[in-house]
This record gives sequence, structure tokens and C-alpha cells, in this order.
Amino acid sequence: MDGSALEILNEINKDGEQQPHDPGDLTRIPDIKIILIGDSAVGKSKLLERFLVQSYRERTASTYALSRYLYDYVEPETGRQLLIDFWDTAGQEQFEKLHPSFYHQANCCILAFDVTRKVTYRNLDGWWDEFRSYLPDVPALCIANKIDSDPVCTERTFKFSEKNQLPFHFVSAADGTNVARVFSDAIALAIQNKDNPPDEDLAEMYRLLEAPSPTNAASTDTKSTATGPTAGL
Repeated sequence: MDGSALEILNEINKDGEQQPHDPGDLTRIPDIKIILIGDSAVGKSKLLERFLVQSYRERTASTYALSRYLYDYVEPETGRQLLIDFWDTAGQEQFEKLHPSFYHQANCCILAFDVTRKVTYRNLDGWWDEFRSYLPDVPALCIANKIDSDPVCTERTFKFSEKNQLPFHFVSAADGTNVARVFSDAIALAIQNKDNPPDEDLAEMYRLLEAPSPTNAASTDTKSTATGPTAGL
């Protein structure tokens, strides 16, 4: 996990409140995968920090290759507990194309650009094409970050999201504007994709992974027979 985020978590822990798990504990098996893509320094990591630990720290160094953050989520309607796996990459030009494993089994994608740097908006087309080459049916949304630095930009229209029929949000990692809403929407889209995957082969794979093994099922049946009420009563 990123060092600055860990420092923030440690400060929260000192207050004696609920102890969050270390989002760097990647031994846990996630239920949902959400990826963030876009050019370097558009604020992807800062947005994640703002959402995960409700804090913000200035940081200009690019994420090196890949960062992952795990987040415990409880579905409000059902109470179902899900472990969300957020994947964040640097987007630096030297990486050119992301490794296919970055996109593998993602359930939703957040495309980010920086309203203060036009080139990051122009480069969205390249990110979109690469994303769709790996995941043609996975939902996505687009966000315009750093509106705190250019509030007037919220009066402009950005046609990329309209052209690709994507949900669009103006956000600020610095002051928190719309950050919770963006991740809430992304999680909802990801859960919908996981529960109702458009790919039938993928749907069958999910069903097999979630179904109890024959051994466990037999053990449960035996235990029920041995400890259950007497037949006929």
C-alpha cells in the first residue's frame, strides 16, 4: 500500500476508533474489482485516498506501475459484505500499454482526466480504446478532477462522455466534491456487472466459484441429519 495512506490510517488508529484493516493486505480474496485509468498525475491515487480514509495529502510523485487498495463494503439494501479491490496505475508514457492482468476480471472502470491539463482529456480516447479492447462489456464512468483549481470548468461541456454514453462527474480530491458519489456509483455498477455479467462464460465461472464444493455440501447434509429433529415429529 502507498506509504502516505498508511500514515493516515495509523493516525486514525491512534484515536481509538474502529481499526480498519490495512488496505495493503492482499492475501484477502476480493469479490469486486474496480480499475482507475488515465494519464499520470490526474489525481487517481489522491481520489482513492480521499474516499478510503477521508483525508487528503499533497503528493506529486507518480504511482509506480501499480497500487492496489482493498475496501470493505456493506451493501445497504441487503447487508451483503463485499471486499472491493481498487487497482490504480501511473499512466506514465513509458508504460505505453497496461499489462492485460490490470484489466483481467475488472467489474467497472473509472476514467479520469485533469481539467487543468487539456492533454489528459485528449488522451482519454486512447485509454478508452485500450480498455474496450480488453473489456468490451464492462461498465465505466468518466470523471473530471481538480475542479477546485478551475471552478469555471463546470460550466463547460465535455463531449467524450456523451460520445461514449458514460456517466460523468466533476470531482475534486482536494476538497472532496463528488468523490463519495463517484465511488458509490462505481461500486453499484461493479456489483451489477458481477451479479449479472453479460458474458455467459463469465457468468458460469462466477457460479462455479461461488457454489459450495460437493465435499462441503455432503458434510453439511450429514451434520443436519445427525443433529436435526427426529423424522415424523
